Amino acid sequence: MIAVDTGVPGQPGFRKYRRGNADGISEIIFTVMSQDHQLPPILTAHLFPKIEGLLLDLLRSLTPGEWELQTLAPKWKVKDVAAHLLDTQLRKLSLARDGYFPPAPPVTDLTAFINQLNQEGVTLYRRLSAPVLISLMELASRESAAYHASRDPFAPAAFAVSWAGEETSLNWFDTAREFTERWHHQQQIREAANRPGIATPELYHPVLDCFMRALPHSYRNIPADTGTVLEFEISGDCGGVWWLHRDPTAWRLIDRAEAQTAAKTTIPQEIAWRIFTKGIDRESAVAQTRIQGDSQLGLHILSMKAIVG
Repeated sequence: MIAVDTGVPGQPGFRKYRRGNADGISEIIFTVMSQDHQLPPILTAHLFPKIEGLLLDLLRSLTPGEWELQTLAPKWKVKDVAAHLLDTQLRKLSLARDGYFPPAPPVTDLTAFINQLNQEGVTLYRRLSAPVLISLMELASRESAAYHASRDPFAPAAFAVSWAGEETSLNWFDTAREFTERWHHQQQIREAANRPGIATPELYHPVLDCFMRALPHSYRNIPADTGTVLEFEISGDCGGVWWLHRDPTAWRLIDRAEAQTAAKTTIPQEIAWRIFTKGIDRESAVAQTRIQGDSQLGLHILSMKAIVG
């Protein structure tokens, strides 16, 4: 996807987002108001059929013993992760698509509430046989892909992306957040079962881009002089570079740096997703991360989490 800006530099303008189609022809898929340095939205709805198809192929290939292999998630084996993927899809369709909210006590601790729902779902669906679980996943994946494709990317989402510090989010961000869940849990299963990974530029880069949108919220309590710029690189063909700028009252992601950076942090793409999903210990992450400049500012990203729970 590429963006083409119109208007006067430094002033609001229109940003047109284009994506090549099967014939290699660039097509405008939407136009939005933009400001200089604003990051583009992350469009992932069109990727759901592919990632769900890969998941179903993976699950069908598992032997009975592989369903009980331990994953990176300490409390979950392969079948638990698959059960979680089914549960969250069904819950998302019920709540966001159908507007069905079952009776529940007031939520005072979001993380504890989500953890409880997740565990209840895993306990329920891991009781199913593998063929039944896969059959239900086929239905849920098909309906989920259709649901995400039907959403207006710039309409308000039913649920905010809390790990990015948002109280309200747009559908494109909610969909991208959901895509990161589908990607990283499938990757957990693949690593546990010694299957080829899905760290391709098409699938993994949007996951990393979405994770990095948590940077301003993660750095919210980290002091720095106004105008400070931090650079974060995830190395590898799926990665990229992101810049964080300190405004007078908050940190903000920008699409390019016009000042010298106070710190540059480089993280290999092989461990980046693990860092942001609690899949690696800090000592191991630090050992594989390179910092240039202010190490305190640069290393704080290793505490960033892009999941709830």
